Amino acid sequence: VQLVESGGGLVQPGGSLKLSCRASGFPFSTWVMTWARQAPGKGFEWVASMGRGVGDEVYSGSVKGRFTISRDNAENMVYLQMDNLKPEDTAVYFCLRGGFMSGTTERTSNWGQGTQVTVSS
Repeated sequence: VQLVESGGGLVQPGGSLKLSCRASGFPFSTWVMTWARQAPGKGFEWVASMGRGVGDEVYSGSVKGRFTISRDNAENMVYLQMDNLKPEDTAVYFCLRGGFMSGTTERTSNWGQGTQVTVSS
């Protein structure tokens, strides 16, 4: 399993970023894919998950209405479009194969290495 995130960076409050995750080494289209994040000094937080296709997305309350998860099963890619970003969205964002277990304290082999998103003026 390999998950490689990209697209992070520095953005001003109210701005947008689109994160990408390239997956390989497993039958991508059959798996739920998830984005999680870790803010400085805090634990891991679930952001969004998506099943096999359109209409099967769920979001945490903190990002619902601002973030959009999507996937391209032909390209083995999962995306996170982040709009109206806030300083509290500053975190390392991780791509996960499968779901997110509440209370998780460490990454597993089902996680990517993460990409930093910083929201600041």
